Amino acid sequence: MSTNKITTQKVNFKVFRFNADEDYLPYYEDYNMEVTSEEVVLDILNRIKWDHDGSFSYRRSCRHGICGACAIKVNGRSTLACKESMTTMVELFGNELTIEPLSIKRSVKDMIIDKGDFWEKHDSIHPYLISDVQEHPEHEHIVTPEEAEELNEADLCIQCGACHYACPVVEVNDDFFGPAAFAKAYRFEADVRDEAHTERLLNLHEEKQGLWDCVKCFECAEVCPKDVNPIDKITKLHQMLFREGVATSNVATRHAVGFKHSIAKHGMLDEGGLVLYSEGPSIVKHIPVALQMFRKGKIVMPWNMPKSDNLDEIQKLIKSSSTAKF
Repeated sequence: MSTNKITTQKVNFKVFRFNADEDYLPYYEDYNMEVTSEEVVLDILNRIKWDHDGSFSYRRSCRHGICGACAIKVNGRSTLACKESMTTMVELFGNELTIEPLSIKRSVKDMIIDKGDFWEKHDSIHPYLISDVQEHPEHEHIVTPEEAEELNEADLCIQCGACHYACPVVEVNDDFFGPAAFAKAYRFEADVRDEAHTERLLNLHEEKQGLWDCVKCFECAEVCPKDVNPIDKITKLHQMLFREGVATSNVATRHAVGFKHSIAKHGMLDEGGLVLYSEGPSIVKHIPVALQMFRKGKIVMPWNMPKSDNLDEIQKLIKSSSTAKF
C-alpha cells in the first residue's frame, strides 16, 4: 500500500485568452484553485474548462506523453501539459503560474495555435526514407544493431513543437527550419538505408534557413519532453556537412573552423582571432565592438594569449575527430 500523502496548495493561474474570431487583442484571466500533488498541468486545463469557463480551448488527446497535442508554455517554459507535475511547476516557479500557448503570435483560440509553419518546415527537409527499393525485393534490407544505434533516439520525436517554439531563432527568422526539423533530418541522414544524404545536407546548409543560423542556446534540449536532444543532432549534422564535403566557405563555416584552429593552437578560445578568421576583411565593421571587447578583456593580443596546460592532449583529440577541410 502506498504511503504517499496527497497534499494540496493554493495556486493562482494567469491564463492567456484569445479568440481570433472575436478578440482584437489577447488578455489574461486569473483562476485561483486548490491544486493537489497528484495533478499534472493538463488536469488544471481540464478543471478550468469544466468548472470555470466552458469556452476555454486547448488541444489534448492521449494523456500519456505520446501524441504531443497538449504542448503549451508554463511561465515561458515549453512543456507537455499531460506530463508535467503541478508539484514540479510550483517548486520551480512558486504559486503564481502563467499558462500560455506555445506561440502567442500564432494563437487561434486560447492554447490552440496554428502550427502551419512547423509542419511546412518539417516537410521541407524530406522527412522520409529515400531509397531505390526494388518493387519485389528478394530479401529485406538488414540494419545491424550498431547501425540502428546511430539514429541516437532521433526517431523518438513526437512533433509536439515544444522545441520549435522555444527556439529564439524561429521567433525572429521565418525561414529557419528549427530544431524539430533538424532532429528529423538527422534521423534519416543517420539511416544507412537512405540515399539522399547529399541532397538533404545541401538543403540544410543553406544560409538563413539552415543549420548555421542555430545560436546554440540549448533551449531545445531543455524543453524536449522525450529527451531527443535536438542540439546534439544539430551538432552531428554540422559534422556531416564537413565530412560529406557539402560545407562551403562562408562566415558560418569559417567560424566553426576558426574555433577549431583556436583550440588547437591555444587549448582555449581566442575570441579576437576567431572573429578575424571568420570575417576576413569584413572585420572592419566590427571595430567599435572590438574596442569594447578589448576594454573588457575579452580580446587578448596574440603575444599575450595563454595556452592550456593540457594542450598536447587537446591537439590529439582535435586531430582524431576533426573533419574540417578549410
